[in-house]
Amino acid sequence: MLLYSDIIKDDHPDLRQKSLPANIPLSNEEINVLKLMNDYLWNSYDNEIVEKYKLRPGVGLAAPQIGILKKMFCILAYDEKGDFHNYCIINPKIISHSEEKTYLETGEGCLSVDKTVNGLVHRYRRIKASVYLYDFETQELISTVLKLEGYLAIIFQHEYDHLYGKLFYDRINKENPFFIPENSHPVIFSPQDE
Repeated sequence: MLLYSDIIKDDHPDLRQKSLPANIPLSNEEINVLKLMNDYLWNSYDNEIVEKYKLRPGVGLAAPQIGILKKMFCILAYDEKGDFHNYCIINPKIISHSEEKTYLETGEGCLSVDKTVNGLVHRYRRIKASVYLYDFETQELISTVLKLEGYLAIIFQHEYDHLYGKLFYDRINKENPFFIPENSHPVIFSPQDE
C-alpha cells in the first residue's frame, strides 16, 4: 500500500525531470505502478483509511511523484456536476485546447507540495488528449481521445505537467499571483444535495 510518506516532495530532483514514455504493451512493473497510484487515490476517499494511515486526500497522482519517471498518471474525482471519473492514463499527448482558460478560485494544491502556495493557476478550459487508458477490471489497454473540460481538464493538465518536470506553482504569475486574464473564468461547482 502506498502511503503519503512515499510521495516525494517538491525539493526532490526527480520532480523536475522529464518522464519517458511507458511501454506499450505495459510491463507488469508499470501496471503495478498504476495500481499503486490508483489505490492511493481510492484509499484517500475512505475516511477510516485516511485516519489510520495518515493519508492526504488527492484527486490525481503522477508516476514521477513516486519516483517513477514514466508518462503515467491516475485521476479519481467528481466533476463540477457531481459525476464521478476514474482514469489511469498512459503516454498522454494534448492535441488541442481552447483559447478560453479556467482556474480554481481557491488555487491548486499538490500531494508533492506540503506548503500552502497562494495564487491562481490558469489552465485551458477544454482539452483534447490522445491517451492510452488502462482498465483494471478487463486488464485492457485502450487507445482513445479524451475530451475534458473544467475541473477534470485542470486535474489532467496538473498531472500532465508532472510528466515534464513542472509544478503548479511554476504557472502562478510571480508579479501578481491573483491576476485574472480576460479569457479566464473560475470553475463553478454545482451545489450537491446533502
